[in-house]
Amino acid sequence: MKRLITLLRPILALTVAMGSLMPVAHAAQGEGWPTKPVRILVGAPPGGTADIVARLLAYELQGPLGQTVIVDYKSGAAGTIAVQSLVSAPKDGYTFLLIQKGIAAEVPHAVKVSYDPFKDIVPIAQLTRQGLIFVGNPGLPAKNFAELVSYIKANPGKIDYANFGIGMRGQTIGVQFNRLAGLETGAVSYRGSPPALQDVMGGQVPLMFDAPATSLPFIKSGKLRAFAVAYPKRIAALPNVPTFTELGYPDLNEVGWLGLWSTPGVPPGVIAKMREATLKALQSPAFHKKIEEQGMEVGLSATPEELSKDVRESYERQGKLLRSINFTPE
Repeated sequence: MKRLITLLRPILALTVAMGSLMPVAHAAQGEGWPTKPVRILVGAPPGGTADIVARLLAYELQGPLGQTVIVDYKSGAAGTIAVQSLVSAPKDGYTFLLIQKGIAAEVPHAVKVSYDPFKDIVPIAQLTRQGLIFVGNPGLPAKNFAELVSYIKANPGKIDYANFGIGMRGQTIGVQFNRLAGLETGAVSYRGSPPALQDVMGGQVPLMFDAPATSLPFIKSGKLRAFAVAYPKRIAALPNVPTFTELGYPDLNEVGWLGLWSTPGVPPGVIAKMREATLKALQSPAFHKKIEEQGMEVGLSATPEELSKDVRESYERQGKLLRSINFTPE
């Protein structure tokens, strides 16, 4: 008997070891996940583009996941507070982040951040795609793009454009536009779109490059005039507004997108299941309709690797442009 126990001891040890590994294997495969509510952090205040998309997505995800999806607002500091909350959360797949790709492609150039945009966070799905709309106060003497360019050239150094954050795309696209069109406009930076739009509508600053979701309601009500769209094609909500490419400026068409992000260390199986549920949610007719009404398009089914590549390329372009104007982070 003693000899039998001695012979069996390695087998018993292997069985115990394999049993202890089973929960790890199951977690890696995402088996059993989720067993409790899933939280989506939003790096922007309620009322903006991210908020609209987050609430739509949370509703659509509850079916595929079989759990409540909670939207948790962590706005402030250009979205970095939300990123820090994600990075510090347990790597168990119950906390995700919904934020613009600019959090990795633009923000690290504009402010000093405590995270590595390419090691600490990873995009797992593209939710929406959108460009910027070049809008202006309807009281401007220019009624279309050509008249606007002529008006700015006739008033060098006297026309400013508002933007929603220094060092961000809303500012740097203005720098590009100046160079390409031979203009001299100044930039006035605000902490977000709402206060900037208020000053544009009030006439304090005549122009702005803004996101569709925040500017469309004012364009439709006549409080803003749309001159051009910085996107590869016209947007459905503004079919009569030309793209910059149509107007002779093909470099002003970079695509911005909202994505769902996670962190390295979350079990691959959980990431795969969350991505699958998200892509399914994006196919909802109600989701499509609401997104198009906001002047956006539903995101592509690009892989996480493709999204990371796009972020890296945008990061490098933004950095090159900011270095060319001797920009220094805050």
